[in-house]
Amino acid sequence: MARISGVELQDNWKVDYALTRIKGIGWSIAEQILKKANLPSSKRLSELSSDEVAKLASEVDKYPTEGELLRQVKSNVTRLHAIGSYRGVRHSRGLPVRGQRTRTNARTKRGKRRTVGAFKKEALTKMQQTQKGEK
Repeated sequence: MARISGVELQDNWKVDYALTRIKGIGWSIAEQILKKANLPSSKRLSELSSDEVAKLASEVDKYPTEGELLRQVKSNVTRLHAIGSYRGVRHSRGLPVRGQRTRTNARTKRGKRRTVGAFKKEALTKMQQTQKGEK
């Protein structure tokens, strides 16, 4: 098993796929890294020599990955919140930031549906009775 950027990569994975298992590296960046390291993407990790793995690791270190990337994103969000920008406010309220509609959809960000208005009379009286019983 090769360990690159703090992530254990399995030997039977192809090199390009293995790089995408590292947070912050997608397919396009993986291709760029392999080009710079002069490695074929068809090779498996078990077929790489230790020098090639070291070369690969040094190329990956040039990009923000894993914890460093998460810290960078978190600092960007706190900066937006601190300056009071629209995007910062949306982040703090847990709403979509990039202009998506929220009248319908946006369930991932807004959570499970909650009925706010129009209760039936029976349900309302039951709720009031349970609240009186708790007090």
